[in-house]
Amino acid sequence: MAEDERQIRAAAETLLNESVNSHRSLYTQQNVTRTPDIILSEDLIAGAMHNGRMSNVRRFFCLFVTFDLLLTFLMWLICTMIAGESLESAFMNQVVHYHIKTSLFDIVMAAICRFTVLLLFYALLHLDHCIIVALTTATTCAFLIAKVFLFDWSICNQPVFQVLLILTSFVLPWVEAWFFDIRVLPQETQARNWFRNFTDNEREPLLRGVVSESRQYTSEPGTFFTPMDSPAHSDNEDESSRTPGNTRGLSKATEVFPPKSLPKLTTEMIQDYKRRAYILVQTCHDLLQSKDWQIQNIMSNGDIIFYINRPKEGKTLKIVGTIEAPAGILVNRLFDEVELTPSWNRLVTESKKLQDIDENTDIVYQATSAQGGGIIGARDFVILRHRVQYGNYYINSGMSVPFTSLPNRSNVVRAENKLSCCAAEQLPNDESKCRFTWIINTNLKGWLPQKVVDKSMSTALVDFMSYVRKYMDDT
Repeated sequence: MAEDERQIRAAAETLLNESVNSHRSLYTQQNVTRTPDIILSEDLIAGAMHNGRMSNVRRFFCLFVTFDLLLTFLMWLICTMIAGESLESAFMNQVVHYHIKTSLFDIVMAAICRFTVLLLFYALLHLDHCIIVALTTATTCAFLIAKVFLFDWSICNQPVFQVLLILTSFVLPWVEAWFFDIRVLPQETQARNWFRNFTDNEREPLLRGVVSESRQYTSEPGTFFTPMDSPAHSDNEDESSRTPGNTRGLSKATEVFPPKSLPKLTTEMIQDYKRRAYILVQTCHDLLQSKDWQIQNIMSNGDIIFYINRPKEGKTLKIVGTIEAPAGILVNRLFDEVELTPSWNRLVTESKKLQDIDENTDIVYQATSAQGGGIIGARDFVILRHRVQYGNYYINSGMSVPFTSLPNRSNVVRAENKLSCCAAEQLPNDESKCRFTWIINTNLKGWLPQKVVDKSMSTALVDFMSYVRKYMDDT
């Protein structure tokens, strides 16, 4: 009987292990392409250059070199004070009347030379080779070894700090060489290769291998952005929001966010919002009529992506395409049914109307989950919207506005839409179709490489057009 029970137990354990392994294998296959991107995302950001500035990891290296110099000089001062010398006496004996057997200031001079050479080549000239740090380390070590034999130790009563000074000066150059070769060069090379592998295809996912798998097994898109969203006050992004697929902070805050009751707008605030809305519509109409747009890409379905660079606002993007819907109906539905946006726009996770100003003006809140394998964390926006018919255009415009009644959420970065404009123009020969334009200028806040932002924005334009078409076709 006991033998039968053991056999049954063994068979059950075998079946259980096979089941677990099969599930594990399936999970691994689903995530095999996304794992490297998730693991390396922080290294990728640390090694990337932002707006022509040095990378974070190289900046840390330069700060460490500066720390090396300051620590060496401080330890030399301590050795001098312990020996009972005044600064003036130490300067005369060890600097003016320098001799290698009695002076330790040459160790400080070695640190100064090392500091100058390393910052010259790696901060100013931005050298991408370890030869210079290797030479400074080797030269310093050779000098310190010679110093040990040539220095007259008998003049030191208790040479503890002198020994520490030499040992510290020996160790720090090795740490600099190790850090530059093991951390700086690999991370910067990885970031350069990653950005260089970007293609010009606007449908290419922000992180290769993430979209194809994630779209099969989850409802969240693998590429980034939020359509008609806005505002902004926070540049600080909680690191937990970078965790791939982490929407815990978002879902937690959703229980009480946005607040059910908000303070009523004062007359002055209403007038100010209406003034902003009027200026916004004028700006949108000017952009719609502008001849300064340049073509960035032409899609296979006929949609065209444009861009324009303005000195104060930065890069603004626009996509133009044809949608099978009357112009007025399309714009009115996008405005009136804003709270239904998450049901058809997979880039938006939340959309709530906060305040009604009048029948054509309101303030809404929208949020997106973390995207791009966690490189772009969750964002939210507070936006002032205004609907109007301006000439041949039906315009739904939006921009970020301060809204102190709505505090920033944990794990979510409050981003800013400088301008958002959905405009539809009726086609002259077909009342069932319209020419639809979406103009967007967004500041995602936080630290993000500009090329990542540009890539995600372009992808968002294309995705948004496809979502709008499907929404109008299905309803």
